[in-house]
Amino acid sequence: MSAEQTSSFDVPADRPTLLVKIFGKDRPGITAGLFDTLAAFSVDVVDIEQVVTRGRMVLCALVTEPERGLEGELRSTVHSWAESMKMQAEIISGLGDNRPRGLGRSLVTVLGHPLTAEATAAVAARITKAGGNIDRIFRLAKYPVTAVEFAVSGVETGPLRTALVTEAAALGVDVAVVAAGLHRRAQRLVVMDVDSTLIQDEVIELFAAHAGCEDKVAEVTASAMRGELDFEQSLHARVALLAGLDASVVDKVRSEVRLTPGARTLIRTLKRLGYQVGVVSGGFTQVTDDLRDRLGLDFAQANTLEIVDGKLTGKVTGEIVDRAGKARLLRRFAAEAGVPLAQTVAIGDGANDLDMLNAAGLGVAFNAKPVVREAAHTAVNVPFLDTVLYLLGVTREEVEAADTHDEE
Repeated sequence: MSAEQTSSFDVPADRPTLLVKIFGKDRPGITAGLFDTLAAFSVDVVDIEQVVTRGRMVLCALVTEPERGLEGELRSTVHSWAESMKMQAEIISGLGDNRPRGLGRSLVTVLGHPLTAEATAAVAARITKAGGNIDRIFRLAKYPVTAVEFAVSGVETGPLRTALVTEAAALGVDVAVVAAGLHRRAQRLVVMDVDSTLIQDEVIELFAAHAGCEDKVAEVTASAMRGELDFEQSLHARVALLAGLDASVVDKVRSEVRLTPGARTLIRTLKRLGYQVGVVSGGFTQVTDDLRDRLGLDFAQANTLEIVDGKLTGKVTGEIVDRAGKARLLRRFAAEAGVPLAQTVAIGDGANDLDMLNAAGLGVAFNAKPVVREAAHTAVNVPFLDTVLYLLGVTREEVEAADTHDEE
């Protein structure tokens, strides 16, 4: 589906206007033909909207009423022209322009895999119940998920987000609600977690496999998840199990890292749009620095495994990147990038990402645990990282067009 809308001038509320609606099979020349027909009556264009879905067009033109006595001739002429084009026409008399939209403008992005009629009905009903009006619906993508965007007015973004996101999981869809405005297309900073977000793996587990201590590392991780250890304690305990491992294992772990499907597309597209992209990780710089170089990231920060005489010492050096540290780094990266915090996007899957997700302008829980999904601004529960682009209003066609342009 595609749509375009323009508005030329303010029309007094009591001035007679005509809504001219043309619908039928799309073909070149329909829009030009309609306005050529209307031009003979010296009407002014107030508003235009055109939608094409699977080859069927709906074209609406809101125009001023012609000079007295010519309305009947205009109606007859438009109907005759439409018939000659094998189209149908409907003309409705009224007064003034479209009714003004309510205060509060939001964009609601819905991702489905598939997107069912039942879920769509539920989302639309919830928007109405929250006091919103749907002004426009536009498809952003049909692959790898179906993504549609609702332009909503009449309700503030915060309450609308609360009303929709809390029910998204039950509906089997992912829903993101952001404020409409120019800032959505402004240059932004996107910062993401690494383990189980940018990549499919947990780096500490890859190292542990080479050290033969996977079970012990898993025990410490489980203890931390039960709340018996905080992140820093669990980090030190797990890294201590790697003591004595030969440093050559770093290259082996790098080669074993698997990017999440869609990760390259996400980063490549964001960079083309002028975004800056970074990663923060409770993992290790020995891996994140390599990812930074391979993917062309602007920022990367993680913990650093200490290596002495070609062996891992079982210690980390430098600033610890934990839950609070990730939020702190998001703010640091934003300051260095010259991007307001409100225009940052954070993506993560774990509880240690929550501070970062909440600090960002848009926090996206990616295939996250329930507690993280509930606390984040929105959630994505499909295994394709590039679906985050749709939450930013980027269409699949724009992604593919950029790829094609680069290949030429």
